[in-house]
Amino acid sequence: MRERRAGHSVQHARDRVLAGVSDGEGRTTGWLQPPRLATGEKRSATPLELFYDLAYVLVVAELAAALLKDMSWTGVAVFAGLFVTMWFSWVSTTLYANRFDTDDVLFRIALLTDTAAVAGCAAAATGGLSGFDVPFAACFLIGRLILVGLYLRAWWHVRDSRGTITVYLTSTGVSATLWAVSLLVPAPVRYVLWGVAVLVEAAAPFVATWRGNTAPLHIEHLPERFGLFVILVLGEVVAGIVTGVHDAQWAGASVAVAAVAFVVGAALWWTYFDAASVSGNEELQEDAEDGMAGEDEVDERHDLYVYGHLPLALGVAATGVGLEELVLHPDEHLPSPAVWLAVGGVAVCLLGAGIVLAGVHKRVAAMWPWPIAALAPLAVLAVLPVRPLVLVALLAAVTVVVAAAGARQKRRGDAEKAEREPEPAGHAGMA
Repeated sequence: MRERRAGHSVQHARDRVLAGVSDGEGRTTGWLQPPRLATGEKRSATPLELFYDLAYVLVVAELAAALLKDMSWTGVAVFAGLFVTMWFSWVSTTLYANRFDTDDVLFRIALLTDTAAVAGCAAAATGGLSGFDVPFAACFLIGRLILVGLYLRAWWHVRDSRGTITVYLTSTGVSATLWAVSLLVPAPVRYVLWGVAVLVEAAAPFVATWRGNTAPLHIEHLPERFGLFVILVLGEVVAGIVTGVHDAQWAGASVAVAAVAFVVGAALWWTYFDAASVSGNEELQEDAEDGMAGEDEVDERHDLYVYGHLPLALGVAATGVGLEELVLHPDEHLPSPAVWLAVGGVAVCLLGAGIVLAGVHKRVAAMWPWPIAALAPLAVLAVLPVRPLVLVALLAAVTVVVAAAGARQKRRGDAEKAEREPEPAGHAGMA
């Protein structure tokens, strides 16, 4: 009897580990857990997601290094194309994890393998596309195949969401096929296939919304993940400034430009986290809680929120490269490609912030006057024939004004919203 009870206890423990046990918050923990739609749970970014993001730090750093060496139109096109490609790879995996992350052994192994594949893409992106396009495509293909496997698993287990899962499974499968075929054909046909593959995956969220989304996104988790990616790219701005000072051997003029350039990076951080991101996050969460918008409308807002972050992040990355070049060459004759990257990057970043706001508010007017009004002075800065220090100082002034105006607009909106809200019952009686 004692041996039978011991055997039963071991089997019971094994079942609990494999099937999962409650962690006290309504979730289950264990080695193997079937995917489930996790949008109704309290969630935040996991340590695994943060580790996954580190691979993209490498990607952005290598792409920035390649652009710094080649600021021609070709160099800019390669930078933008590869950045967009890698950004969509991050988004597609993040959207899956936002809905179906169970943090079990299979998911961890899958995401860790994908992390290694992204790191491989970073190593291949070191020289742009010169001689490393095949390793880049092979590593990228590994990530797509992993995501196909994850969606197949979700399709099998989450039956109520099969409509939406099928859209993402199909788009990822087609994308993986195109990346595989690209390994067998020469350039430039290879690059055309890459572009088509990216477009196929980019269309998936819109198609899912159009067909009727059966797997809504997690409102609290989504803004945190995109905020972390913006932090990642902003970190590259600071890294570029620091590298510029180091490579210029702490020359006085370079240090002066670097000090002012840091203000530009700080102002972009302030603009995003104190205005654009906060306003967008609150609008999405309030509508979801109050039920003010229909399911399709909320999903459409999610789509615009997500894709508005593409020009935002791309602009920040380009700004970092431009500022690094200006720190390295503080006596450069202006205007120059470095100025166009720095100023144009800020403009593209603010355009992305405007798309985020216009998307969540469902009106284009939400982009005006903040932040779109800042594009006019930025256009003037792009052609000013002044010294780099003066140019960067003017750019810092514009970005600081934009950040202050955005924060002011946010506070004014909060005050107006508070005035419209009804006073809680019983509060008047207490007075």
